[in-house]
Formats: sequence, C-alpha cells, structure tokens
Amino acid sequence: MLQTIKYKDYKTQIPESGRHILAQQTDDQILVYQAFNPRIANYAVANQCFGGEHYSFNRMSWIKPNFLWMMYRCGWAEKEAQKQVLGIWIDKNDFDRILNEAVFSSYQANLYESHEMWKADLAAKEVRLQWDPDHDIYGEKQERKAVQLGLKGEILKDFGTQMIRKIINVTDFVKAQKQKIDKGQIDELDVPKEWTYTPANDELCQRIRIKQIT
Repeated sequence: MLQTIKYKDYKTQIPESGRHILAQQTDDQILVYQAFNPRIANYAVANQCFGGEHYSFNRMSWIKPNFLWMMYRCGWAEKEAQKQVLGIWIDKNDFDRILNEAVFSSYQANLYESHEMWKADLAAKEVRLQWDPDHDIYGEKQERKAVQLGLKGEILKDFGTQMIRKIINVTDFVKAQKQKIDKGQIDELDVPKEWTYTPANDELCQRIRIKQIT
C-alpha cells in the first residue's frame, strides 16, 4: 500500500536542487520501482520474486527509488514493455549493499586518478550508478538530480530472489493519476510521499556524491 500526498504539497517538501535519494520509506525498508511487460510483472506479483520464462537474470536491470523519475522513464505506464509499474520493498541494509557496489556509469575525474582505474572498477563491480535530472509530472527537467541503479550478475539475482520483502503493482494508481494530469486536475493529483534517504556511512555518501540537506 502506498502512502500518498497531493503533488502540490509534495513539491514543497522536497529539495529543489542537488543530488538526493528520494524514496518512500519505513524505519528499515525503502521502496524502489521498476516497469515491465505484463508477463514479467504478473509473475513477480504472484510469486513475490522475479523469474519465470520471460525474465532474464543475464541482463542489466535498473531500479529507481523516485516515483516521478520512474514515471518519466515509463511514460506513466504507456511506453512499450513498461506498461506495468511495480513497487518493490527491500531492506535499507540491502539497498546500502547495492549502493556500496555501485560504480558511476561515466568517468568521474574527481573520484579516479585515471580513466583506466575507473574502467577496472567498472569491470569488477555489478552495479551502475547514474545521477540524472529529476523530472516533474510533465516530463520537464528539474535542477534536482535523481538516482538510478543498474544491477547485473549475482547482485541482480540476490535482488530478484532474496532481497525483496514485498512487490506491489501500482499500475492502476499510475493510470488514475495520469488521467488527472490529462484533464488538468493537478490540485487533485496524488503521488507517493517521499523524503530523502541518506546512508549512515559517510564515506559511502561522499563516494556516490550525495548532497545532504543543510
């Protein structure tokens, strides 16, 4: 079950700029999103894990903790092969494990002494990290940056079969909110309530370049 908030109120409660992990959370869990075709999504919800004949653990799979970033990527569940949106609850400890394995998808001169060192790290790790412009409900870029994490190999298998605490299908909610946008009913628009998540490990925060709120 999603905890929701009016979009007009959501906008006043989140940072306007900087790199932030925005997510719905409990004390010990965090919600991330993925979008799939119905065959993959239906299997995942029915079995509360990923698998089945239509899902492959041999490719990279991206998770996004920020709802509106997911909406931008999946076109509010209207893009081909992304018409079912899943919310996936995992423990924060597991999310931190994913962050600890993350390597920036592009070379960061302030993190690596050389391009070769970054490439070696990239080859050794199974998680890719990207900070991309967050987007509003219309798909317009924001100053704030949102994170997405690409998983492959063993950590993807662990995520898909071991880390998951609950999978919910939020597609009906997504479509209902898109109808409000299309009708211009923005004051009635609901989004999941989100707030910043900052790992307790300061070194990790520095390495993934989170800008903390002051």
